[in-house]
Amino acid sequence: MRSNPVKYALIFACGCLPVVDACAADVVGVVKTLKGAVHIERAERSLDAAIGSEIYNNDRIVTGPGSSVGITLRDNTLLSEGANSVLELNKFVFNSTTYDGALDATIKRGSLAVVDGKLAKANPDAVRYSTPNTTLGVRGTEFIIEVGDDGERAR
Repeated sequence: MRSNPVKYALIFACGCLPVVDACAADVVGVVKTLKGAVHIERAERSLDAAIGSEIYNNDRIVTGPGSSVGITLRDNTLLSEGANSVLELNKFVFNSTTYDGALDATIKRGSLAVVDGKLAKANPDAVRYSTPNTTLGVRGTEFIIEVGDDGERAR
């Protein structure tokens, strides 16, 4: 009796789906735009960012001089990080059915422009942005945070 390689390939592929789904569930966003040198620091590693790079909880996104990055989170929140910036994505959880979840991000240095997604619109109290000196609650749909050597300001 001859074995069918297509059958075994299909069984193997189907058997791997739960692993792929588990990994995909950890992805909280993706890099959509990129200019210059941008690095993603993850688990004590520094990865060069590229368009399509996946973003995970606890990632630290660092932009160099003259660089910028645009990230879209799973709820369609848009994060635009300017040059010489450090953004820590501490926590992002989002249920696409109920719109429940949480977003906690810290801008350590530089600038971050935000356009709120479904999470902030449905549950504004679940979204928090922090700087070295301030924690901001979300009450608008678009804003910019700038953190410089002389303090920070939100617009």
